[in-house]
Amino acid sequence: MADELRRGFIKRAGIAAGVLAGSVVATAATSESKDRGAGSNVGNGVVTGTSTKKEILYKKTAAWDTFYSAAK
Repeated sequence: MADELRRGFIKRAGIAAGVLAGSVVATAATSESKDRGAGSNVGNGVVTGTSTKKEILYKKTAAWDTFYSAAK
């Protein structure tokens, strides 16, 4: 009985792995590829994002002024 359970599990796991591999291949085949890097004319080797959010790197506060004055 244990052999039958093991064989059934291996059979189901193989089927699941096949379905997963097929879906990954189908997704990769149908998704639009974006050229990036040095060989691309889109960005001259620089990868750019598509986010519309503004990037905030620094906001002047009293805590930052204290830190920068201590770091000098």
